[in-house]
Amino acid sequence: MIKQKILVTVDNVIFTLIQDQLHVLLIKRDIDPFKNQRSIPWWFVLDNEDCDTAAYRELEEKTNVKNVYLEQLYTFSDPRRDPRWRVITVAYMALVARENIFIKAWSYTSEVKFFPIASLPKMGFDHKKVIEYAIQRLKWKMEYTNLSQFILPAKFTLSELQKVYEIILNKKFDVRNFRKKIDSLHIIKETWEKEIWVQYRPAKLYKFVDKKVKIIEII
Repeated sequence: MIKQKILVTVDNVIFTLIQDQLHVLLIKRDIDPFKNQRSIPWWFVLDNEDCDTAAYRELEEKTNVKNVYLEQLYTFSDPRRDPRWRVITVAYMALVARENIFIKAWSYTSEVKFFPIASLPKMGFDHKKVIEYAIQRLKWKMEYTNLSQFILPAKFTLSELQKVYEIILNKKFDVRNFRKKIDSLHIIKETWEKEIWVQYRPAKLYKFVDKKVKIIEII
């Protein structure tokens, strides 16, 4: 007879852009295992919910973000990933505009903050591996979808839009060719507004036509 005692959790890899760098949200653990090390925000799936519901619920509770882009990434099931119990985790990737995040601390944590992916601290569990997987997925999706809308503010300039792709894909684009490409895709439209409180000639502001994820050819 098979006897199992397996716990199920959800891990949310929450990406945003801060000062022209891609950042991920990490917590500092107050308890063992991996005390004083960083980890991805994670939580147990309740008895009455599925994994998607748990991921959305905890994302909203911990960051006050609603209607965010959330995508299931992968299931991590190495028996040694948590030294206390047998834990299987379903990892998710979330994209959030920095202006929409209001972080709250929660149990077993002393600090919650964003770190640039280029200089991640020492991490507990297998969370570095989870983040690396999420980064690669994000790069792939940016090449052929309009996911950039979920990490940008509601209104943005064409320069800001181009910068998102350059930062995440680690690739420079010719300004003229990029704008010609974006124009041909019909995914954004003018707001008939311009930047304010800037010391240079204010640029036009744009917004995405809708919030649906679409297959497009950026590259």
